[in-house]
Amino acid sequence: MSNGKQHFQVCFCWSRVFKVRGGEIPEDIKKVFESYSMNETMSMDSLISFLKKEQNEVINVNRKAQNIFNSLKHLNKFHRRGLTLEAFFKFLVGEHNFAHQSKVHQNMDAPLAHYYIYTGHNSYLTGNQLSSDCSIEPIKKALKKGVRVIELDLWPDITKDDVNVRHGGTLTTPVKLIKCLKAIKEDAFSFSEYPVILTFEDHLHPYPHLQEKVAQMVKSTFGSMLFIPKSDMDVFPSPNQLVKRILISTKPPTKDSPAESDNKVSPERGRSENGLNNHNQQIQLEEGDEDEVPKYRDLIAIHATKHKGSMENFGSHGSSDKVGRCSMNELALEAAVAEHSHQLIRFTQRNILRVYPKGARVDSSNYDPLIAWLRGAQMVAFNMQGYDRFLWMMQGFFRANGGCGYVKKPEFLLSSDGVCDEVFNSMALPVKKTLKVKIYMGDGWRADFHFRHFDYCSPPDFYARVGMVGVPADACNMRKTKTVNDQWVPIWNDNVEFEFPIRVLELALLRIDVKDYDPSGEDEFAGQTCLPVSELKTGIRCVPLYNRKGDVYRSVKLLMRFDFTT
Repeated sequence: MSNGKQHFQVCFCWSRVFKVRGGEIPEDIKKVFESYSMNETMSMDSLISFLKKEQNEVINVNRKAQNIFNSLKHLNKFHRRGLTLEAFFKFLVGEHNFAHQSKVHQNMDAPLAHYYIYTGHNSYLTGNQLSSDCSIEPIKKALKKGVRVIELDLWPDITKDDVNVRHGGTLTTPVKLIKCLKAIKEDAFSFSEYPVILTFEDHLHPYPHLQEKVAQMVKSTFGSMLFIPKSDMDVFPSPNQLVKRILISTKPPTKDSPAESDNKVSPERGRSENGLNNHNQQIQLEEGDEDEVPKYRDLIAIHATKHKGSMENFGSHGSSDKVGRCSMNELALEAAVAEHSHQLIRFTQRNILRVYPKGARVDSSNYDPLIAWLRGAQMVAFNMQGYDRFLWMMQGFFRANGGCGYVKKPEFLLSSDGVCDEVFNSMALPVKKTLKVKIYMGDGWRADFHFRHFDYCSPPDFYARVGMVGVPADACNMRKTKTVNDQWVPIWNDNVEFEFPIRVLELALLRIDVKDYDPSGEDEFAGQTCLPVSELKTGIRCVPLYNRKGDVYRSVKLLMRFDFTT
């Protein structure tokens, strides 16, 4: 690239030359700047006015404006009396102007059952479900992205003297449990301070000495970080009560198992198979010597159980005043949803429901999470190893609430009246808001990609798409812009605005992606993101894009406008 031109060598004797667009600002942005500036300069007062009127900022607006000025002072494009057009544009495409909220803002004092929780499935696998390696690396990566539920499958090693983590019945190579526990301790709260839940798929029941070894490893590794309720609970504690704590969730040994006969549990700590009870509502560590190692059963904070019988009495078997966790795969959920959505929603108002992928997903693909979210399932367990549209939805959904890994469930899923499928599917449900979306431009691909990445003989031909996912009545297909040919910096000056009527705002996600048009084959992926609609900031906003695996690009972004009408 030189002198504003880019040369593509097509053959030994012929090359194509393209003018490289750089520094061009969309016409709509110029018009906005002109309306808030004088003598080609936007003053502090004018910037404050822009933030209030165009961006709908209402909190600490003066401080935000000052921070914007301070962040741009080092630029040659900054004028001492205010912002030039170039400095204003630099702000619009920068980190001070992202499209969604970045801080925890929801009420975090409700019981755990009132939140969707960012949940992994087979969190230790590096790839497919049959032959990939087991490792601590995917666990660490998940925690650093805000995942709050880590699943570990516990198996005896070949000597029956130690515990491995592996996917049983497959060719996956094992990793030692102690290595996983140490990795979790190191990164559990590196991204979010809210509780981490370890779900053990326990295959150690024939080996009570290994269960006790697990108890010893867990206690010695986590120490005071480990949450051990003094007694059973009839309501879960809140995320705020469990800040920087680690909880164990698994099926406890039965009372007639060898492990249970060796571990004499006092009546005060006796727990039903259906869950937990806390008659004094206190949350504290086990009393006594910190060096004392509690028995395996005593470390289980959230009891897991399997549902037995028909769905008509789902969640009502055993001692129904005890809260706990129940699991089902995606196929069982679909079957239950067909006739028993009410029972599922009622169960998840106090208890935790975990949904996991069907066994046929050996490629580590995923399922539609909305089916589970609509029934109140808190732990929608996903394979984080690969990439697919549903994983992008999961990642986008948990960008809400500051990305802390806990998102408050809608109140209609917590009310005693319940919700029926007819309401979710009905187009007659009133539209609460209409989201209007406009895409101005994109940038950053030339910085993050080799210049031949998309097309060997020319710059890329980018187009952008937007669509809505949510309850069936809100979902719509992707809608696309025109294609901008042979440009690394596509600008869409076509005044096209996309509109999306939304009925259930809390579960709506805006899908955005960019592709390079290929007339001879499949259009090539160039970035994506999903944004929780309930947290969109209105006005002209910068939208960073992510790669297929959900890692944010260093430079690639879109400049868009979002507005709501009622």
